[in-house]
Amino acid sequence: MRRIAMHTPSLDRRGLLGWIGASASFIALTACGSGRAEAKGFPVTLSDAEWRKRLTRTEYWVLRDEGTERPFSSPLNKEHRAGTFACAGCATPVYSSKAKYDSGTGWPSFWQSLPKAVGTSTDYKLGYARTEVHCATCGGHLGHIFDDGPRPTGKRHCINGVALDFRPA
Repeated sequence: MRRIAMHTPSLDRRGLLGWIGASASFIALTACGSGRAEAKGFPVTLSDAEWRKRLTRTEYWVLRDEGTERPFSSPLNKEHRAGTFACAGCATPVYSSKAKYDSGTGWPSFWQSLPKAVGTSTDYKLGYARTEVHCATCGGHLGHIFDDGPRPTGKRHCINGVALDFRPA
């Protein structure tokens, strides 16, 4: 009679590290973008129905659902007059034309916001940490902040044009 040897797999160090890495990746990827950030504790708080009534479909998608408009689609890219850029959701002034510059990215860019006009949070929707910028008054999603901007701050506030309304000086 022939005996068949049963092989029981053993987990070596490399295999164990592989399983740990795969498990951690799975957890991180399933958590990314798993839920919309809720705007709580802002001075202007409206119901979802009120936001939908107040905003256009695209404004709602960007400001409330944290969408991103297509690059080079905003007329505000070419806005060079003196004035103020306000949140399209609540009309709070958020950026001065004095801080606007052409970053070449396709979105209106600023090297700083007006004082106390915006807030930030960390978003992991693309699988890595990014600094999200939102209106400090209504919590509307404006865009993201990156560390590749000009002096004096070195920051690039990359903002969706549809999230802003321009008011000439």
